[in-house]
Amino acid sequence: MMNWEKLLSSKRWGNEDRFIGNQKEARSEFQRDYDRIIFSSPFRRLQNKTQVFPLPGSVFVHNRLTHSLEVASVGRSLGAIFYNKMRALDADIDESCPLLCEIGNIVASACLAHDLGNPAFGHSGESAISYYFTNGDGKAYQKQVSDAQWEDLIHFEGNANALRILTHPFAGKGTGGFALTYATLAAIAKYPCSSQAGHNKQNIFTKKYGFFQSEESGFVKIASEMGLIKVQDSPLTYKRHPLVYLVEAADDICYNIIDLEDAHRLKILTYKEVETLLLPLCNDDNMMARLSDIEDDDAKITLMRAKSISTLIGQCSNVFYNEQESILSGNFNKSLMDQIDEPFLSVMKEIERISIQKIYNYSSVVQIEVAGYKVMGGLLEEFIPAYLHNDSKYHKKLVELIPKQFLTNDKDVYTRIQCVLDFVSGMTDIYAVELFRKIKGISFPSIS
Repeated sequence: MMNWEKLLSSKRWGNEDRFIGNQKEARSEFQRDYDRIIFSSPFRRLQNKTQVFPLPGSVFVHNRLTHSLEVASVGRSLGAIFYNKMRALDADIDESCPLLCEIGNIVASACLAHDLGNPAFGHSGESAISYYFTNGDGKAYQKQVSDAQWEDLIHFEGNANALRILTHPFAGKGTGGFALTYATLAAIAKYPCSSQAGHNKQNIFTKKYGFFQSEESGFVKIASEMGLIKVQDSPLTYKRHPLVYLVEAADDICYNIIDLEDAHRLKILTYKEVETLLLPLCNDDNMMARLSDIEDDDAKITLMRAKSISTLIGQCSNVFYNEQESILSGNFNKSLMDQIDEPFLSVMKEIERISIQKIYNYSSVVQIEVAGYKVMGGLLEEFIPAYLHNDSKYHKKLVELIPKQFLTNDKDVYTRIQCVLDFVSGMTDIYAVELFRKIKGISFPSIS
């Protein structure tokens, strides 16, 4: 059974020797986590990374950055509600578990960071990287890496990449990555297992994977500090940190509801279609009367969106509180969203169905996914052979384009491939397209 005292450790990654125990301060260690993430370059680059729809022209739609900020807001509410319920049950909870009041800050920080590892072009960027190794020139490297390392490459995973970004000592960037607290790092690990254990849909914690081979020993340190429940040593698998469920719920709430709002702005869904989906989630008998006082359709959807998110926050927080014992014992094998009450559960299933049918398969969404395959694959087919071989003037020129923070003196093939993946996966959509066009000779750089 996991316990909250260990699960809320404020020990910092890379600064373990400075840890003097959990402290309560005006600006807590977990608020510092939030600030470090929000002021970081990888977080800022999310503003030019696709969420679902192509980056906006005259019509605003969400990108990865606005999505992450909204998820953090919802996540903080989920954490605060849980703490308030625990405090109402036990007035002395702050004495027995002094950092329980920080759950909202921990979840908000983890929510901010949850998409840091996603490459350009949405989830198709992940698929494009994997495709390079399964069906492209990257197949040639299979015999030069271990089986476990090959699984990392053919199933490139943004969740694992986020942990790498947050903990890897990139050249010239210091030794501790972001130096976040162990609690925040553990709270982003939706799938606390290696790539060889991932893709097992029977368990919520192994649907994908959460760390590359290069970060496995680091995750063991985090899991040990947190007291996470180990499932098996090989392939390495743990049960989730409980706060992962709140981070996941915040993400589920935001993208399900806000994708509808964006789809209406882009005229993919009519107002009536969105109203039919959101109205039952508002849980307000007076909602139709309130809507009748508003003329603008966008404003009506904004109101329904806010009420729907509020309802879902209440539902998911109830599940988390009621299932706390099962979650702490590692036996809760569903998302919080999958356990909410009817009729809300059925409505969310219908939103998912409509989203797949009409939003995620909309022509512009599919076009950017196809473009992502071409651009990401094209960059990898240039930079990976160049960095691994570096045996021609052309290769040397390409390597000069890779920032020094991504370079290494290590000759290991897997390590060098990861260096290129660090470079390419960190690109924004716009930069990836521009660099692809330039190195392919489709356009030429300006002198200015």
